[in-house]
Amino acid sequence: MRFIRLFNEPEGRKLLIEAGADPAVVEKLDWLGISGVGNLIAAIKFAKYYELGEDDIVFTMFTDSMALYQSRLAELTAERGPYDQRQADRDYDRLQGLSVDYVFEMTHVDKRRAHNLKYFTWIEQLGKDLAELRAQWDDYRSYWGGLHRQVAELDTLIEDFNAEVLK
Repeated sequence: MRFIRLFNEPEGRKLLIEAGADPAVVEKLDWLGISGVGNLIAAIKFAKYYELGEDDIVFTMFTDSMALYQSRLAELTAERGPYDQRQADRDYDRLQGLSVDYVFEMTHVDKRRAHNLKYFTWIEQLGKDLAELRAQWDDYRSYWGGLHRQVAELDTLIEDFNAEVLK
């Protein structure tokens, strides 16, 4: 939540630009919502954990935007007070100091356990078929490979959606 404020409050954005961030990128930070920022932090930790360098690429999804969370920014201001330069400095230091604390390299059993946790969201919440959930694990090459083959189609859908909402 501190990074949400750093990325979205005027004092935080000002500090990011002063620190050398591209103003055009800073202007788009509201494209990252709470989960998107979480994914960004995970990607940074992943890169550090595996000691990736400037020629390596890490891909992550920004799954939501701040359009969903404007009320949360208001709540944070009510709870913690206005976001000022002092807090922005603290949060920027925290961002710079992201470490591999709490990174957990999973064993096969751990991965299976995490996969099985999807039952609630996939079956009970989303109404997906149990066979599909099982295919993700048992026939993962075909299941996930099939998704990879849909990239061009998905890109077209994303472009169509963006064209519609950005009119």
